[in-house]
Amino acid sequence: MTPPPRRLLTLPRLFVIDHFPDRSLPAEDSWYAAVRAPEGLTVIREAPTRAAPEGGEATPEGEHWIGLYGDDPHDLDLPGMLAAVVAPLGSAEVPVFVVSTFHSDLVLVPRERFADAAAVLRAAGHTLVGPEPGLSSPRD
Repeated sequence: MTPPPRRLLTLPRLFVIDHFPDRSLPAEDSWYAAVRAPEGLTVIREAPTRAAPEGGEATPEGEHWIGLYGDDPHDLDLPGMLAAVVAPLGSAEVPVFVVSTFHSDLVLVPRERFADAAAVLRAAGHTLVGPEPGLSSPRD
């Protein structure tokens, strides 16, 4: 079964990705997603905060990510929904960072590659909706 084309919301904020080797929970509430793994905690949070919270490794200066979120909730057992988005991006050599939720997936692409990502996703039949993110500077 081929998954249907996805409807992806372009989130209006830029994101950074931080890593905390020894922390169990984010200290502040600006985070969108947190994943605990054996090597520590990975946190996706809004930019333009540049300094990492105490005890964390910050995203390198200037490395901001744009979020695309599936606006078409699907059952957890529907195969291929994430692959339908990341496969074309991978073929175009666009890096991604992905966090899945109960209803959909948050796919982050580097800000400087967003135009490429948008073109590739549209060519694959997906629809991007929402504000075009600011690509020249972090949002305040």
